Amino acid sequence: MPTFVQILDFIGTFAFAISGIRLASAKRFDWFGAYVVGFVTAIGGGTIRDVLLGVTPGWMTDPIYLICTGLALLWVILFGKHLIHLHNTFFIFDSIGLALFTVVGVGKSIALGYPFWVAIIMGSITGAAGGVIRDVFINEIPLIFRKEIYAMACVVGGTVYWMCDLIGVHSYGCQVAGGISVFVTRILAVKYNICLPILSGSAAEVEDKDKD
Repeated sequence: MPTFVQILDFIGTFAFAISGIRLASAKRFDWFGAYVVGFVTAIGGGTIRDVLLGVTPGWMTDPIYLICTGLALLWVILFGKHLIHLHNTFFIFDSIGLALFTVVGVGKSIALGYPFWVAIIMGSITGAAGGVIRDVFINEIPLIFRKEIYAMACVVGGTVYWMCDLIGVHSYGCQVAGGISVFVTRILAVKYNICLPILSGSAAEVEDKDKD
């Protein structure tokens, strides 16, 4: 039987794959191209995390990630017209994947004996890096580099996870609290237009740089 963390990982894979495939369909990718975008969205962050932690990425030992992406592609093919008309679909699936992958990354890092600050960074990479690869593939500015609260939501969730673990909450409780924190932070940031300050230079500096 799969563990609770594995179930979270599979659900996150499906959610992130749908978000990637949904954007690929909006860019009019073919089925194979959409599958590739969905797959790298789903496994990109986890792969980078596992390489940094010195373990074999999960998709190289278990075909369930390939299968989940295939099911996500089938889902979009069958219900794509309905998804296109639902403007919040991408946001919801992306937020779900972000929350689930963050707690999976934090939990895996802690289980391997890394300190909490490494776990928070690994959770943020797990949640946000796949979206960066997705946006590069579809020729968009990565979401975490824009003013929206995205990667910072992962940091908030990872911190909540660590605080719950510090006071002795069971691992399931830590995962639930951390995931909800990521999701709620993302929802509230978008709903109330909360964002980080923008670092901006003068227009003249930008023009001079372009001329060089």
